Amino acid sequence: MKKILLALALVFSTAFLFAQQTYPVNGSFDIRPGLYAFTNANIVVNANQTISNGVLLIKNQTIQSVGTGTAIPKGYVVIDLKGKYIYPSLIDAFTTYGIPEAQRAQAAGGFFGRQSVFTSTKKGAYGWNESIRPEVEVKSIFTIDTKKADDLRKAGFGSVNVISRDGIARGTSAAVTLNDGKENEVMLNDQSAANYSFNRGTSTNDYPSSLMGSIALLRQTYLDANWYKNQKEEYNISLEQFNKQQGLPQLFEADGWANILRVDKIGKEFNKQFIIKSTGDEYQRIDAVKATGATLIIPVNFPKAFDVEDPTEARNLSLAQLKGWELAPTNPGVLEKAGVKFALTTFGLETPKDFWTNLTQAITNGLTEKQALMAVTEIPAGLLGIGDKVGTLEKGKLANFLITSDNIFKPGNIIFENWVQGKRFVVNKMDVTDLRGTYSLNIDGVGTTLLKITGTNGGSTAAIERLGADSVKTNATFSRTGDWVTITFNLKKNPVGDVRLSGYLTSASPLTFKGDVILNSSPAGAWNGTFKEAAKEAPKREEPKPAINNGSVIFPFIAFGTATLPTQEAVLLKNATVWTNEKEGILQNADVLLEGGKIKAVGKNLSAGNAKVIDATGKHITAGLIDEHSHIAASGGINEGAQSVSAEVRIADVINSEDVNIYRQLAGGVTTSHILHGSANPIGGQTQLIKLRWGKTPEELKFAGSDGFIKFALGENVKQSSAQNNQRFPATRMGVEQTYVDEFTRAKEYEKALAVKGNNVRRDLELDAIVEILNNKRFITCHSYVQSEINMLIHVADSLGFKINTFTHILEGYKVADKMKAHGIAGSTFSDWWAYKMEVQEAIPYNGKIMHNVGITTAFNSDDAEMARRLNQEAGKAVLYGGVPEEEALKFVTLNPARMLHIDNKVGSIKPGKDADVVVWSANPLSIYAKAEKTFVDGIAYWDIDRDAQTQKTQQAEKARLIQKLLESKNAGARTQRAFGERPPRLYACETQEDYWAEMNQMEGEHNHE
Repeated sequence: MKKILLALALVFSTAFLFAQQTYPVNGSFDIRPGLYAFTNANIVVNANQTISNGVLLIKNQTIQSVGTGTAIPKGYVVIDLKGKYIYPSLIDAFTTYGIPEAQRAQAAGGFFGRQSVFTSTKKGAYGWNESIRPEVEVKSIFTIDTKKADDLRKAGFGSVNVISRDGIARGTSAAVTLNDGKENEVMLNDQSAANYSFNRGTSTNDYPSSLMGSIALLRQTYLDANWYKNQKEEYNISLEQFNKQQGLPQLFEADGWANILRVDKIGKEFNKQFIIKSTGDEYQRIDAVKATGATLIIPVNFPKAFDVEDPTEARNLSLAQLKGWELAPTNPGVLEKAGVKFALTTFGLETPKDFWTNLTQAITNGLTEKQALMAVTEIPAGLLGIGDKVGTLEKGKLANFLITSDNIFKPGNIIFENWVQGKRFVVNKMDVTDLRGTYSLNIDGVGTTLLKITGTNGGSTAAIERLGADSVKTNATFSRTGDWVTITFNLKKNPVGDVRLSGYLTSASPLTFKGDVILNSSPAGAWNGTFKEAAKEAPKREEPKPAINNGSVIFPFIAFGTATLPTQEAVLLKNATVWTNEKEGILQNADVLLEGGKIKAVGKNLSAGNAKVIDATGKHITAGLIDEHSHIAASGGINEGAQSVSAEVRIADVINSEDVNIYRQLAGGVTTSHILHGSANPIGGQTQLIKLRWGKTPEELKFAGSDGFIKFALGENVKQSSAQNNQRFPATRMGVEQTYVDEFTRAKEYEKALAVKGNNVRRDLELDAIVEILNNKRFITCHSYVQSEINMLIHVADSLGFKINTFTHILEGYKVADKMKAHGIAGSTFSDWWAYKMEVQEAIPYNGKIMHNVGITTAFNSDDAEMARRLNQEAGKAVLYGGVPEEEALKFVTLNPARMLHIDNKVGSIKPGKDADVVVWSANPLSIYAKAEKTFVDGIAYWDIDRDAQTQKTQQAEKARLIQKLLESKNAGARTQRAFGERPPRLYACETQEDYWAEMNQMEGEHNHE
C-alpha cells in the first residue's frame, strides 16, 4: 500500500511542473515543485565516471546535485534505490519521431510513365526544384506522438533528434525530449542541424532521376546560394534559408559506405564537414571511411539470420548476403577500433525494443561498453548542440535519467524507470525481477504449451513444450526488456516457420503475460501465459563465452573478392608471341619485363634479375584491351534524362567499384573502360575513364591524368520516340539540332560574361562543361546512327566552332567516312550489330573495315557488360568481315581506342615506358578459343585463371561455413528471415532509362510495410 501511495504521490506531484508561463489556465493554479532525492544508488555520471552509494537531487526538471554524502534538504521525497543504478537517459540523433511519413513518388512504368514536371509547382517564392527544400523547419511541423514516445522511453531514450526525411536539402531538424507535455515544453534545440541526402524524396519534379543528378543538383545549389548572397535580381526563399543554415551542424543521410565517400567529396569541395548518418556497412571499407574524418550516426539494424534449412532456398543467398549477416554486428566495434567518432541510432529497427538485443550483439562482437554508452549519450548530445542540457548527469542539466537494476549492458538488466525533464515514467515494476519458472501458455495457431524460463538474472533462457498428441520440445530465444518479453521458437511443423511471441507483464501475482503472435514475420493472433510453478534447476557453473570466430572482410565485398589484394611485383614473361602494336609488329619467342607498374623492356633473352619469371611458351601477349564505350561500374542510374541537356552530371561521382563486371571483364582481357552517360538526351553527362583495378575504391579506379570527355547523342533515344506522355524538348530531329545551337550559343555568351572584370555571373555547371568543349578541354563522344544526323552535327560543330572527337556506334559511318576523315573524327562502332531498331536497318558488318581503310581511327566497343567479356572476339570479326590484317584488327580494341581517348602515350601497345597493362592469352587473341590466363593492370595481376579457380573453391567453403553457422543460429533460437536472394544489379546500356529515386523509395516503402 505504501508503494502505491508513493507512486501516486510521484505522479501527481509532477503533474503541473511544465505548465507554460504564457499559457492561460482554465481553473485554479496548482503548480507544485518536484523535489526528489535518490539515495544509495550507483550513479553513472558519464562513461568515465561512476559514483558508488551516491545521491541524486532533482528539483522540477533540473538536476540540483550529484555526489556522495549529500545532505538532503527539507521537503524532498527520498527514494532509496538500494544499490540500483542511475544512468543518463539515452539520446537518438536520427529519428522521424513526431513527423508524418512522407508520401514518396512511386516508380512508374518506363522513364516517363507519368506527366512530366520540369519546375516546382509549390506556391510561393521558392526555388525551381522541389527536392531543394531548406525552408522546412521541423519545429513548425513536429507533433508529440505519445505511442512512439512510450516505445522509445521503454528502450531507455529520453531525447531524440527529429528529421524530416524528404528531399535533398531537407531543412532544419529539432532536438526534443520524450516528455508527454506540449510541443513548446519538449524543445531542446529548435535548429539542431541542417539536413541533406541524395534522395529526391516526394518532389514531383522529373529532375533529378539519378544519383549523379542529385549530386549535381546539390553541387549547383551550393554555387547558387553563394551567388545569391551578392545579387539583387531575385528573391528566393529556398536559397535564403539555405544560406542561413550553413552555420548549423550539417547532417547528411547516406546509404552505404560508397555514398559516405561521395558525401565527403562534396564536403571537401565546399568546405563542409558533414555528420553522416550511414547504413552500417563501414566495416567493408573502414580505412576509406576513417580518412573522411566524418562523425557518423550508425544503425544497429543487423540482418536477421537467414533460414537455410531448405538447401534450394539457401542457394539463393549470395556470398555478400552471408558475410553481411555475420559481419554487420562487428561494425560498431570496427569503427571504435579505427578511432572513428560515432553515435548509435534506433533508425531502421522494426521496434525500439530490438535496440538492446542488437547492441548486445555489437558488444559481443567487439564494441566496448564505454564506447556504447558514449554513443547514446555524450556524443549525440554534442552533435546536436544539447550537451549543456542532456547526455550526462551534472548539476544544472535536465533531470533525464534511467533507473536500472544493474549495469545497463549486463544481460538481464531491467530498466525500471525513465525520468524525462523530471517526470517519472514507469517502464517496469521495481518489485518484479525474477521471471524464472514454468508457465502455461495459450497460443493462437499453436495450442496449449508450457514455457520454462531458466538461467541467470531472473531469466535468460527458455524452452517450449507443446502438449498433447502432437507434442514436441524445442529451445527458444528469450529476451526481456523490463516488463516486455520476446520469445522466439520453431516447432518445425504445425505451424511451419518461426513463431515469435511479443508481450508484456500484465500482473505480478500471479505472473501473467499477454501479447501478439508473429508467424514468419506476419501477425498470427494473440497469446497469454500464467505462472504455474517455480523453476526447478540445479545450479550451473558459469561457462566461458565461446570465442567469436568471424570470417574476413573481402575486397570488394562480393563474390570473387579477396581478403588480400594482389600486389605489384617485377615479372618477366618469357618466350611468348608478343603483339606489340608498334613498328616491331608481332615478335616470336620474345620476353616482356614488367617492373614498377611499367613495361621495362621488350625483346629476346631478357635478364630476369629479381623479377618473378613466368614461362609463357606457346602463349600470346597483348596490350590490355580498352573498351571505348561501356556502362559498367556505375551506381544509381546511367541516364539523367529529365532534361535535354545534363552536361552538369558526372559519371565520376557514381563510380561503383563493387560491380562484378569489373572482374568478369578482366577475365576477358579488358584493362581500361570508358564509362559513359546514356543516350537519353542530346547532351548527356561527363564520362569517366577507369582502370579495372579489382578490389580498389572508386577513386582508385579512375585513370589519373586522362582528358575529360562528355556524351552527346543523336537519334530516336534523345527525342524520346518510345516514351509515354513525353513533354520534354526536343521531340523531333529538328529540335535536336536546335538544342545544340542554343546550348553552344549560350555557352559563348556565358564565357564572355565571365570575362568581364568584377562580374557577378551565376556559376552554371552545365555551361561550364560546354565552355570546356569550346576550349578543347573536354571532348565529345557522340552516340550516332543515321547519316543525315551525323552530317547535321558536323555542320553545327563547324558553324559554332567546336570539334567532335568520336562518333560512337556510328553504324552508318561507311556512308560518311570521307567527312569524318576530313574532320579528324574517330569512329567507335559495333562489329556486326544491326536491325535492332529502325535507325540501324542499314548497318553492315563491313563498316569497321571501310572506316579503317579510309584512314579513320576505328575501334570496336561493347556498350554491353556481356560483350565486353569477349572484345577480342569482336576484333576477330574485322578479319572475318573484310579481311582486316590480324595485327590491325587487334588494334581495334587496344591502340585505336587508346588514341581516341588520348591515352595512347600510356596504354594500347607493348612498349617500354608504357603502363604495364598486358594480357597473357592461351592462344591467338583473336581466336574464339583463346582464354585470358593473366591480366595485369599497372603490373598487378588482377586476373589469374589459376588463382580464380582457388578463389572459387575457397568461397564455396566459406559459404558452406556460413550456412552451417546460420543453421546453428536458428537452432539456438535466433530470429530468422526467408532466404531470398539479392535483387540482381541492373546491367546498364545506352538506352537504360529509369527513375532511380522513385524505385528506391518504392522499395523502402515495401520494406517498411513488410
